[in-house]
Amino acid sequence: MTLETNRTDLSSTRFVADVHEQLSQGQCRLRIDHFALTTNNITYGVFGDMLRYWDVFPASDSGWGRIPTWGFAEVIESASNDLFVGERLFGFLPMSSETIIAPGKVDERGVSDVATHRVGLAGAYNRYQRCSADPVYDANREPQQMVLYPLFFTSFVIDDFLLDNEDFGATQAVISSASSKTAIGFAQLAKQRELKTVGLTSSGNRAFVESLDVYSEVVTYDAVDSIAPVSTVYVDIAGNQDLLRDVHTHLDGFLGHSMVVGNTNWDHKATNTSALPAPTPEFLFAPTQISKRTKEWGRDELDQRIGTAWKNYSEWCDSWLEFSQAVGNEEVLDVYETLRSGQPDPKLGYICSLPNEEAK
Repeated sequence: MTLETNRTDLSSTRFVADVHEQLSQGQCRLRIDHFALTTNNITYGVFGDMLRYWDVFPASDSGWGRIPTWGFAEVIESASNDLFVGERLFGFLPMSSETIIAPGKVDERGVSDVATHRVGLAGAYNRYQRCSADPVYDANREPQQMVLYPLFFTSFVIDDFLLDNEDFGATQAVISSASSKTAIGFAQLAKQRELKTVGLTSSGNRAFVESLDVYSEVVTYDAVDSIAPVSTVYVDIAGNQDLLRDVHTHLDGFLGHSMVVGNTNWDHKATNTSALPAPTPEFLFAPTQISKRTKEWGRDELDQRIGTAWKNYSEWCDSWLEFSQAVGNEEVLDVYETLRSGQPDPKLGYICSLPNEEAK
């Protein structure tokens, strides 16, 4: 089974029974054991056309799409000389029971899917890590890796991009959707280098955000005007255009950079369409910064830096993160709707699986 989403209306979903295709030479069939669902996956749907997320796993009909997730899968059938039955992989997966990839660009650490429909996509999205050779892999901590690592990867890039640009001269960073795991990861990194952070959140999530003790200050969305008017960078994870305008207006003349990262408030309709005070918001595309650092530092140095930061963050998250399991169509759809509605419990990580109907 596969969960498909209407590309122009994320509230419209359906389950499709996949046809069991015969493998072509070079292909592998993966059994998807489990995948994580976070608000980041909703962002993939929102930016599906602009950033080609819909191209990763083509749907059966052109008006529908398959939102990518991060998860673990096992090779259960192989017509490839590079991947063998029983190998475990971590990477981009559809919300499905199984999927087919065409392994290429092979090395001891992993493979890339070189299927025609994925040509031109960011390399990170085509890459599958061999668990047997992954330095961050721990079989007992697959839930942490699925839920947190892709988001922390973005957190790392946010922090590194700002460092790379000397924080655009800012003495503080304001972060929307402060209860999101991407925002929390960035705040934890920023705290280590003593960059002041102001977390913007809802009144309902304020107590949780404050309990994390990673933000210098926590402000509710209705109190933007209480933020100190000093040199600032804005990290926008909420994607709420009215909030964006409030921040830009209140900090007019003090904003050195406005970064668009996510869209957790994807269905919010702006009520004010007047000109936005400078600077123009710029979308952060993580693979671009990673590509830059790979050239500058080399792959091993980049992996070492991310790996060290990840280990510290992952272990710290054990103090507050809880996991919720969703198995089968109805439970997985319930999780999707919870995330789409923008009302998830911030301390939960959702682990999902869609068992193969033929195996029952």
